[in-house]
Amino acid sequence: MNVSPLPALTLAVALALLSLIMTTDAYADPSLELGSTSVSTPALRVTLDRDYDLSHWHPQLSLRLATGVLLLPGDDEDDNAAWVLTPAFRYTFAGERSIFVEGSVGAGLFLNTRVESRELSTAFQFESRIATGVKLGKGGELGISAVHYSNAHIKPPNNGLEAYSVTYRHPW
Repeated sequence: MNVSPLPALTLAVALALLSLIMTTDAYADPSLELGSTSVSTPALRVTLDRDYDLSHWHPQLSLRLATGVLLLPGDDEDDNAAWVLTPAFRYTFAGERSIFVEGSVGAGLFLNTRVESRELSTAFQFESRIATGVKLGKGGELGISAVHYSNAHIKPPNNGLEAYSVTYRHPW
């Protein structure tokens, strides 16, 4: 069953913004990811995220919390979208370049259980993500990421989906 994504996307974006803005010392940076999925569907991910310093555990460790939408335009009205929630641990290497790696296990809630030829079988999907990148001048970041969505065998079939993207994060 296909549902018109516009009302649900509007609600997802509003919830994402609200969840980040409602914190006391709120600031969230916009992030844009553009790429492709394992079924050759374009993927656009728009999120807001915050970094939390974890230097009391390790001087180069931080936690990045991101939420937003994943847009998957398809052929012949097979569009899909998901609200995503991504908590990522980030390790930044010492040095002038500020190269970092991230790993996370998050979640996605899809509007439809089909993406092109893939049957996801459940709207809820776990999100496993790895990324690497470099901090740019004035606080921006450029990176690449690989994300795998899977229902972890909650219900068969478990035909997951991958998305490979180039990422740009701009400081607010």
